[in-house]
Amino acid sequence: MLTPQEYILHDAVGLADLRASGDISAVELLECALTQSSRVNSQINAIVFEDSEQAFKTAQALDDCGHQGLLSGVPFLIKEVNAVAGWPHTRSTQLLKDQIASVDSAVVRRYKHAGLVLFGSTNTPELCLTITTEFSLFGACRNPHNLQHSAGGSSGGAAAAVAAGIVPAADASDGGGSIRIPAANCGLIGLKPSRGLTVVEADVGAAWSGMSVSHVVTRSVRDCAAFLDVLKLDKPDLFALPDFRESYFYAHARSPGKLRIAVQRHHPAGLAVHADCLAALDQLVKTCADAGHCLEEIALPVDYGKVGAAMSALINIHVAQIISAGLQTVQAQDLASGKNRDSGASAVLTLESAGLSESSRRMAARGMQSSAAQYLAALDILKQAERQMALFHKDYDIILSPVLAQPAAPLGWLDMNSSDVREYASRYAGYSPFTALFNGTGQPSMSLPLYISKTGVPIGVMASAAWGHDHLLLQLANQLIPGLVATAKMT
Repeated sequence: MLTPQEYILHDAVGLADLRASGDISAVELLECALTQSSRVNSQINAIVFEDSEQAFKTAQALDDCGHQGLLSGVPFLIKEVNAVAGWPHTRSTQLLKDQIASVDSAVVRRYKHAGLVLFGSTNTPELCLTITTEFSLFGACRNPHNLQHSAGGSSGGAAAAVAAGIVPAADASDGGGSIRIPAANCGLIGLKPSRGLTVVEADVGAAWSGMSVSHVVTRSVRDCAAFLDVLKLDKPDLFALPDFRESYFYAHARSPGKLRIAVQRHHPAGLAVHADCLAALDQLVKTCADAGHCLEEIALPVDYGKVGAAMSALINIHVAQIISAGLQTVQAQDLASGKNRDSGASAVLTLESAGLSESSRRMAARGMQSSAAQYLAALDILKQAERQMALFHKDYDIILSPVLAQPAAPLGWLDMNSSDVREYASRYAGYSPFTALFNGTGQPSMSLPLYISKTGVPIGVMASAAWGHDHLLLQLANQLIPGLVATAKMT
């Protein structure tokens, strides 16, 4: 049996190797994960639901049948926004607090097929609509490196759980930075894959018109690559499929060759970038130069303001789609059960009475007022940016930039339920100017953990590549981070 200290010294591939060699069982690995969860989760609030009974059945079944695979038998956590049959599927909003999933989401089916042992779901902000996991049905999630700071969002619970050593990797998704920002805040590796590369639900709305994709946060580059093999498609689905057909796990260890790297140091809106974030970038620039890569400081050829406005318009429409469906579903359930919301009087559930955050309510209201013409105009702007970046990458293989313009924010600083909406929007735009562009263009983008701020929280640096060149990011990351990222030192 592994001790907790030994358990956290392994990544997911390493744990699966131990099991394959007969040194430990899937049941014993699950016991390690649950022990670590019981030790630290009360401090960070990363896991919001556990199903240990079913997890032990799954682990035992894997051991009984001898199921083997690169990740088989490894304990794993699902981001609460993804449906697991029989588990709560609240999307962290009061509106859907009583919802139970009836079927598994597409990404969950992939994880189960790989032999992962799912035992719980992780904290997110309401509807995954901000970049700190605080306004949540389950309460705030804390950064394991500094409990007074944000773990990031929207995959904050996933990142906190991995950084605290509960699991070596966890399910995550990214519609504007929601893999890369928590990875940066918690000192992890977080790759947002190319649009069309990984499994999605069978509707454009669930993918936020192609802006949102699923993957994981991890403590090793090889885990990042292994999970990409689990989630990658072998034929096009809703979007075009990149040409790369090899195993990412086997390709990630190759040399990336001599790369042409563009360096983006400045805030796209002309605002300040924190000295620690620039120091992290400068450190990576020097490391890349020492490795023989060619680097040039340059501004990207896109209008960030137009792209951001277009993305906001699309997200508002998809938020309206989700909330409208939720209002109708809850209303129908209440009528069917005879439940009334207003002391015996029949009531119509509205945006104002649904218990939504101020930010979510306003986004949904704007989306409900949007037209088809506005939706198409927003798509056209993103397509233009996509073409501009494709031309840019004829001259540059990689773009390096900060992930965020500031280190991990203190808890309470970015409040999606603030009545001062202008201040919230201003703080959001100043804090996170870099990540969302690549959701709009569909390019792969990755947070690399290479620096610690003066307050003791990690700072990530972002590497982004041309659409379909996920393998190049993995190869560069493997060159820079060949081993395992350490867990947070929690008491």
